[in-house]
Amino acid sequence: MTSGLLVYGANGYTGEMIARAAVASGLAPVLAGRSAGPIESLARELGCDFRVFGLEDEAVVVRQLSGSRVVLHCAGPFSATAGPMMAACLAARAHYTDITGEIEVFELGFRQDAAARQAGIVICPGVGFDVVPTDCIALALKQALPEATHLALGFDSRSGWSRGTASTSVEGLGHGSRVREAGVISYIPFGSRTRRVDFGAGEKQATAIPWGDISTAFRTTGIPNIEVYVPVSPRALANLRRLGKFGWLLRAGTVQSFLKWRIRKGAAGPTAEERMKTPVFVWGEARAGRRTTTARIRVPNGYTVTTDASLAIARRLLAGGASPGFTTPARLMGADFVTSLAGASKITIE
Repeated sequence: MTSGLLVYGANGYTGEMIARAAVASGLAPVLAGRSAGPIESLARELGCDFRVFGLEDEAVVVRQLSGSRVVLHCAGPFSATAGPMMAACLAARAHYTDITGEIEVFELGFRQDAAARQAGIVICPGVGFDVVPTDCIALALKQALPEATHLALGFDSRSGWSRGTASTSVEGLGHGSRVREAGVISYIPFGSRTRRVDFGAGEKQATAIPWGDISTAFRTTGIPNIEVYVPVSPRALANLRRLGKFGWLLRAGTVQSFLKWRIRKGAAGPTAEERMKTPVFVWGEARAGRRTTTARIRVPNGYTVTTDASLAIARRLLAGGASPGFTTPARLMGADFVTSLAGASKITIE
């Protein structure tokens, strides 16, 4: 007997963490993916049903989603996989969630709002660290300063990356950073926008990055000017600025393939011990004229947040009653959702 939750990409680094946590919490997910051996092995270990399928044929995917009420999509790069899975969820009338941080996927989800309403499903990308903590901070700041016209968000994380996260980052190297200005997303060169930020552990030099909140925070708050920052050392900042001169090369297929090959040779992701030792400090600042409001929260490691937040959102959708259409995590769960996750502090607003 399954719970109605299907985890696709369950054999990946984050997907496996989610699958194990789901079973430990009493859910009975169906585990799915394109790699038969790893999926079957994990499913048998955890006592779960499993399905093996790729995403090339929509009719096949729709059949494989039969009986699923919520799909938790964990197989990136989402730039390639989110579209087919989203389309299949619409046809199968299953709620769509994923753990992406990719701006294009959020924008795609938003464009499917009318179709999702018609199908009676929720489309909610980014139900993990990308972008739950920052999205909740954004909504909390909007509530504290409703007239805000500018929003800056950011986080300080010392954690290593999984192979999937690193591969996704490689895809964006040749395109530069992004911000939202007057409601429109625009490209800026890497390292071209910097500021000093106290994320919660002391002031640091920070630079703007193309994080998913450039898309989602606008849908959550309506604030038209949005930036996202992370700490950066002087050396790293100089390297980022050099990248701008070689964007054409970094976009080349052979270079992309080589960099991803190098990533696959590395560790799958941070160990449990490393995750325990690397919490994340999350910060946000809303501005309206001369008025400024700041918010901060400390959360566990990003992969831990992803596991706990994605399953909490899946349970919310399995319970029923959510309004159909595109939404963001904070719009679906509320600004305080992030504080309900194990190990998270309260949001402080100044």
